[in-house]
Amino acid sequence: MATWERFTTALGAGRIIIVLGTLFIASAVIRGASQVDAGAPVVSALFVSLFITVPGVLLIYGGYRLPETDVRTEFYPIVAKWCVGGFFVMIAFLGIYHVVVEGGISNPVRAVLILSAFSSLAGLGLGVREARTRTREREVEEVVERLRESNERLEQFAYAASHDLQEPLRMVSSYLQLLEHRYGDRFDEDGREFLAYAVDGADRMREMVDALLVYSRVDTDGASLSTVDLEEVLDDVIADLAVTIDENDAEITVENAPRVTGDETQLKQLLQNLVSNAIEYSDDEPVIHVSAKRNGTNWILSVRDEGIGIEPADHERIFEVFNRLHTREDHPGTGIGLALCQRIVERHGGDIWVESAPGDGATFSFTLPTTDERAP
Repeated sequence: MATWERFTTALGAGRIIIVLGTLFIASAVIRGASQVDAGAPVVSALFVSLFITVPGVLLIYGGYRLPETDVRTEFYPIVAKWCVGGFFVMIAFLGIYHVVVEGGISNPVRAVLILSAFSSLAGLGLGVREARTRTREREVEEVVERLRESNERLEQFAYAASHDLQEPLRMVSSYLQLLEHRYGDRFDEDGREFLAYAVDGADRMREMVDALLVYSRVDTDGASLSTVDLEEVLDDVIADLAVTIDENDAEITVENAPRVTGDETQLKQLLQNLVSNAIEYSDDEPVIHVSAKRNGTNWILSVRDEGIGIEPADHERIFEVFNRLHTREDHPGTGIGLALCQRIVERHGGDIWVESAPGDGATFSFTLPTTDERAP
């Protein structure tokens, strides 16, 4: 293949196809003239010549128009290979037929010229089709590569920005707290209120920067995927949220926690975010149910609550970074929790979605790959 590519690059794939078409036309003219000279009917010789000439003309046209197609130049050798290959395959097929079959071909020259002309034309069509397919595949690969590089740059920017902002924010917050501690009694009521707003704003900004840092590190800091027992992970989540669960008189039930393939630390963070959100956005005495069901090579995990619900128009928006549906006074937080959940699920090759309506609670579901070990 490399030799053929060098050859077609040197001569030009379009030129090779044009030369092949020209040879068919020249052969048709020479054969037709010789047949007429030999006394063959003119109409018969003309029709045979047309059967050879028309594919030849189409080959010349195809070779001439090849640079105007959407096929990349690097795939021109494929077109020429199919075109020339069609010619030689037909020659080989007719040669075998003529030798093997009793009586052979009655008029070998005519059969070779007509059938090889059409097979070369068919090869041109197949070659253009394959070259276009390769072109599309290459374009998709390049788009994916550009997206990957863009995502990497964005991740690096988010990490650098959040990391570099930590120290200035820490300094601002520390000096505001120092100002409040040392000179707070010298401010009047408005001054103390303004200072409190400044301290709260700095604290919230630091929390958002910390959350953004975690978000940007999902891929780079994640551990390799291995078998994870979600029953143990959920036990840890419930233990970590014990105070919140007791304060809200929440009831959490778990049904069929399987083993999956994943990053245990990230899956714990994912489930902890979803369970704590379910508690936060529920009314008195939250009831939360965690379940799993098998779906082919994936598990579908669901966290259902009986809380305030979500408008259907907001089902996708809630997974965007720093997108909040409620004020911080009603429901505190950084606004990045669900975006982080989505990022973790996507790193595991899954999808996450929500089914909800206002007043009917919400069910957050996501997919995770199975392991060879089945849940009991």
